[in-house]
Amino acid sequence: MSYETIDVDIQDGIGIVKLDRPKALNALNAQLVGELGTAFEVLADQELKALVLTGNGQRAFAAGADIKEMAGFSALEAEAMARRGQRLLGRLESFPAPTIAAVNGFALGGGCELAMCCDLIIAGPNAVFGQPEVKLGVIPGFGGTQRLVRRVGRQRALELMMTGRNVPAEEAVDIGIALSVAPEDALDDALALAATIAANGPAAVRMVKRAVHETDRLDIEAGLAAEASLFALCFATEDQSEGMAAFVERRPAAFSGR
Repeated sequence: MSYETIDVDIQDGIGIVKLDRPKALNALNAQLVGELGTAFEVLADQELKALVLTGNGQRAFAAGADIKEMAGFSALEAEAMARRGQRLLGRLESFPAPTIAAVNGFALGGGCELAMCCDLIIAGPNAVFGQPEVKLGVIPGFGGTQRLVRRVGRQRALELMMTGRNVPAEEAVDIGIALSVAPEDALDDALALAATIAANGPAAVRMVKRAVHETDRLDIEAGLAAEASLFALCFATEDQSEGMAAFVERRPAAFSGR
């Protein structure tokens, strides 16, 4: 399938999606949002071992929503846009395989919201995160008011969204937005991390993601019950049989993802 605003590739079972509007700092316009939605839907059926999301160039992961496109929106049009963005980001957040955002340059507004829907975020040394919407007279609309709180806590999230200040890479790690800072290109480190994850049992890795994502709003007892059920499901997979047999036989496991 061909796209105009994104590039999609699969290497050794790892999907790579690159936002490709470099002249607009990879801003999220309606076309890009639509193409990302299609790509995530297609890739979800590919039994990927991991998905890496990044932006074209070193200047920006995604500098936000396309302001020129939405400046004249009515309130109804703005709500429709927010709902479309939320559906897209929800699709990424629930993607079956582990997802990693490789952030070089700006991840602001919708770009920060997009990155936060990934399971893990690797920041380049020049990465900058932020929710500066108040400087435009609006608030985050693609889930930032909800997901930033879950990443950094209520007080810090309120400070960032009320001031609209930018967060450099090292601080992003300190407060919990990003996992780590790459020495050079975030994509290199993200792909290395994806390869490490991909070497493990794919079925079990997906179960880990389900155990965390599907229980984060449950109390501890309900979460533990869900974990036990997912643990049991692992014993109905070929990966569990192969992984444990390989351990006993002292050989590398040959996982099938089933």
